[in-house]
Amino acid sequence: MAVRRSPAWAWPATSMSASVAADVRRGCIRRQCLRQAGLSSASSVTLRRAARERRMETTISHAMPLRAEGPGRWITTAGPEWENPGGGLWGGYPIGLTVRVLEAEAEAVGEPVCLTLTYVDRLPVGELSVRTRRMRQGGSVGVWQVDIGPAGSDEVSVHAVATLARRPPTPDFAFAEMPLLADPETLPAPESPGGRRHFGAQAFERRTTESFPIPPGGDSFSLAWVRPRIAPWDKALIGMVTDNSPPRAFYALGSGVMTTTLSLTVYLHATAAEIAAAGDDYILIECEGRVGGGGASDERSSYWRRDGKLLATSEQLVWYRERRPQVPE
Repeated sequence: MAVRRSPAWAWPATSMSASVAADVRRGCIRRQCLRQAGLSSASSVTLRRAARERRMETTISHAMPLRAEGPGRWITTAGPEWENPGGGLWGGYPIGLTVRVLEAEAEAVGEPVCLTLTYVDRLPVGELSVRTRRMRQGGSVGVWQVDIGPAGSDEVSVHAVATLARRPPTPDFAFAEMPLLADPETLPAPESPGGRRHFGAQAFERRTTESFPIPPGGDSFSLAWVRPRIAPWDKALIGMVTDNSPPRAFYALGSGVMTTTLSLTVYLHATAAEIAAAGDDYILIECEGRVGGGGASDERSSYWRRDGKLLATSEQLVWYRERRPQVPE
């Protein structure tokens, strides 16, 4: 985002000598400008700090700052960097927001172990209203409802039900095994056309052997290494990455298919500490679809730490339809 300069920073509307122009090119005119504008060095520091803060507004939105509006009422702002190409916020955003708001709720006990989101309508860019309600709290397990929609409206765009729990020490066991894929450092880095990143690519770097656009075929199975760009892994980012894989309908019908998520469930098997142990390293995403028809297709995914620890799994139901061919006039 371009930083708008204060009028006090405008150059004097007088002609410059050749030597002054040379000084400008060398960057040596700064003190002269400050004197002519009536600014002290301390004032210049203040202006630089304000400009830096304005620039940061476009880079720290992953923090999802929440403003309390009353019991169970919150306001946040979603920037345009989270917008899908077709409009509306990327589906991973409300997953992360659900985790963040429950972390802020004083009465929420434990950490999220399961999230189920139903995508009712598009979430717009801008101010969002978040409403929370505790449905039940037991000794170890609690259930919360989270509704997200445009600020200033009672409309619900995303409805979430979250299960939180205190995680007791129990014996571990595992039947699943992490699949094999070449080390992420040996795979090509993703390209961002025009140097800009949007929605999922804003939050995550993805490395895979797949080619894009995805060619249709008879197999939906895929593996990809993904790491966070914006902060170390935590439960919010693990939740968000569950909506980072290409729709499985692409693998059957090609990328000309239009898709949108209807429902997504995330099972957070690992504790917050076990997820934090991944730092900002790559995790392996294993994804496949089973069936599609009548406009709906499913997909399931597993999320592995590099050392083979299964962090999370997810189930997703996607609505799809083929694009109508454009009829020439």
